[in-house]
Amino acid sequence: MTSSHTDCHFCLQSLRGRKYALRGENAYCVPCYDSLYANPCEGCKQPIECSSKDLAYKGRHWHEGCFRCAKCRRSLVEKPFAAKDEVLLCTECYSDDYSSKCFHCQKTIMPGSRKMEFKGSSWHESCFVCQHCQQPLGTQPLITKDNENYCVPCFEKQFAHHCYACKKVITSGGVTYDDQPWHKECFVCAVCKTQLSSQRFISQDEYPYCVDCFSKFYAKKCAACKKSITALGGAKYISFEERQWHGECFNCARCSTSLVDQEFLTQQDDILCHKCGSA
Repeated sequence: MTSSHTDCHFCLQSLRGRKYALRGENAYCVPCYDSLYANPCEGCKQPIECSSKDLAYKGRHWHEGCFRCAKCRRSLVEKPFAAKDEVLLCTECYSDDYSSKCFHCQKTIMPGSRKMEFKGSSWHESCFVCQHCQQPLGTQPLITKDNENYCVPCFEKQFAHHCYACKKVITSGGVTYDDQPWHKECFVCAVCKTQLSSQRFISQDEYPYCVDCFSKFYAKKCAACKKSITALGGAKYISFEERQWHGECFNCARCSTSLVDQEFLTQQDDILCHKCGSA
C-alpha cells in the first residue's frame, strides 16, 4: 500500500509514496513492520517479510518456498501432508516410514484411508474379506484358519465337522468316537442317554453304552460269580464251550487253584485242575 499523508506508527517517518503495512488501525513502513511483527520461518529461520506469503500450521510459520517435506524436499503447498514429531512429511514419505502395512497384500495403508484391525494386524478394508466368498467381513463374526479369514457360513461349509448323531455343525470342542465327530452333549449312552465324554464306556454295534447299560443288556455273565464280564481296562476272561469266566474266577472247583494257562478237566458243570480231576 502507499500513502500520501500518514506516518509510520513506529519510526514516525512519512509514508508518503512508500509501501506500508497495516496492523490493527496503525500503519507501519515495511522495514518497521518486518522487524516488529514478521514471523520466523521454521525452514530457513529468516523472517517472513510482509511481501512474502506466510504459510502457517499449528502456530508455526514457513515461507512458501520453505514449506517442504522434511525427507524428500518436495513442496507441500496445497498438497496433503502429515506431521510426525513436529516434522512435516508428504503422504508418501509418511507412509513409507510410519504407516501400517496390510497383513493381506503387504501394501501400505495410506493415511486417511479406512483400515481394519484384527489380532494385532492391520488390513485394508477391501482386503478384509472372506477367503471363500470374498464378501467384506467388516465387524461380523469370523473364523481364522491357516492365516486366512472366513465368514462363519463359509467356514462351516468348507471345514466344520458335523455331529454323527444330530448332523449339525460342531463349532468348538466335540468328541471323536469310531473316527466320527460328535457334540459332547450328543455323545451319550444309547440306552440311558447319560453323557459319556467324561466316563468309561463300551461300544456295541457301532454305538456307545455306559458300563451299567452294557453289563445289563449285552455283557456275558461269568459262569462262576454270575457277574458281567466287561473286559474293561484289558482284563482277561476265559471262554470254554459257550461259557465264560473272569480270569480271577477261572479256578478249580475243588481246590480253588487258578486254571489260567493251565491244563484242566471237566466234570459235569465243574472245571477241575489235573490233580483234582484225576483223583
